[in-house]
Amino acid sequence: MSLKSERRGIHVDQSELLCKKGCGYYGNPAWQGFCSKCWREEYHKARQKQIQEDWELAERLQREEEEAFASSQSGQAAPSLTFSKFEEKKTNEKTRKVTTVKRFFSASSRVGSKKAEIQETKAPSPSINRQTSIETDRVSKEFIEFLKTFHKTGQDIYKQTKLFLEAMHYKRDLSIEEQSECTQDFYQNMAERMQTRGKVPPEKVEKIMDQIEKYIMTRLYKYVFCPETTDDEKKDLTIQKRIRALHWVTPQMLCVPVNEEIPEVSDMVVKAITDIIEMDSKRVPRDKLACVTRCSKHVFSAIKVTKNEPASADDFLPTLIYIVLKGNPPRLQSNIQYVTRFCNPSRLMTGEDGYYFTNLCCAVAFIEKLDAQSLNLSQEDFDRYMSGQTSPRKQESENWSPDACLGVKQMYKNLDLLSQLNERQERIMSEAKKLEKDLIDWTDGIAKEVQDIVEKCPLEIKPPNQSLAAIDSENVENDKLPPPLQPQVYAG
Repeated sequence: MSLKSERRGIHVDQSELLCKKGCGYYGNPAWQGFCSKCWREEYHKARQKQIQEDWELAERLQREEEEAFASSQSGQAAPSLTFSKFEEKKTNEKTRKVTTVKRFFSASSRVGSKKAEIQETKAPSPSINRQTSIETDRVSKEFIEFLKTFHKTGQDIYKQTKLFLEAMHYKRDLSIEEQSECTQDFYQNMAERMQTRGKVPPEKVEKIMDQIEKYIMTRLYKYVFCPETTDDEKKDLTIQKRIRALHWVTPQMLCVPVNEEIPEVSDMVVKAITDIIEMDSKRVPRDKLACVTRCSKHVFSAIKVTKNEPASADDFLPTLIYIVLKGNPPRLQSNIQYVTRFCNPSRLMTGEDGYYFTNLCCAVAFIEKLDAQSLNLSQEDFDRYMSGQTSPRKQESENWSPDACLGVKQMYKNLDLLSQLNERQERIMSEAKKLEKDLIDWTDGIAKEVQDIVEKCPLEIKPPNQSLAAIDSENVENDKLPPPLQPQVYAG
């Protein structure tokens, strides 16, 4: 079987990782294949369309009420009073229909506007002044110390960041998507503000944005990570259960070019698994991306050591899938969604962080849709493996290296023996059921044959024949016959 056919279910063309709109940035399955910039454009178009439809509906309702009012009322005074009430009702109706949209596009969501600054400074959030945790306090001090080097620009950055946190306190009732949009708008506004007003060089803007992201997301983490209003937790449990059911998948099935018998390669695999699991312990999206990047670099190193040549993209994705299956990272979907929603978009759209994160999203999507064809297995074998009835054959004892642990060897031998016994039991049960069915069919067949014979040749029971009459039975005068002769003895 050719290598291409073996990988038909795993191979991903590198062009498929890019934004499907053709802008050249990396796409994301969570954004339907768009990059962050194109997705926001599509998202805003959809929202504008919804706003337009809401206004058209409100205007249509207004016309209908006016026509109904004109046909049912007469006079001048009453219409004036009623029309004023109608205007109030119309305003309330429109406000109710587009409340979310107005709140999203309101000045309060644009931290960069002067009006928003004045309004929000009047009502500071009590959550900002609460007793912070040790980590939050540490990050706050680091952020302030970092901004001191930028003098006036640093003061403006701190002011805008604080206003944004206060604004987000009042927007916790919004959906997580709308909070994400507010955060992405803040990132964009701050980057533009530093370049236009502060005249900050682009390379320093990136460093400042990293510190801003670290500061605000450390404070917002517990409110926006896996919120109860989303189904992130449900997705976490689903993918975790799915990975557990796929514990039997071997590197050979995925065409993973990694030989874990090499100590150096085995250590790299362990480090890659550790990094992908560590992602859940981080609060800042950039730190979570750094875990994915470190994991991916260990994967590339393991492939390079195994093959003695640089790894290709076709080698990387199957190996990353194997790492995810072997590690089963906690809250995997929640972490992916969190990074997608609140990470600085420039990191997800370009660079190695964006490339590795896009591959991770592809790996998770492949695991969710993994089937028998993807692993070159028959549907029957795939179903048996998934149900736990059996497992693929493990390595035989002669294939083990001399330094392998005896306990591990014995464990795999026992697993093989259990697998064989399970197969024998299933075969015996199948043959027993077949024998039982054959006996039932044979009994039914014999009964049917007997019934057919009885129907064809019915049994007729005749009355018993009359007993034969004596020779002299017709002699009615038997009683007049002389007695029989008695033998007499004569003496001579």
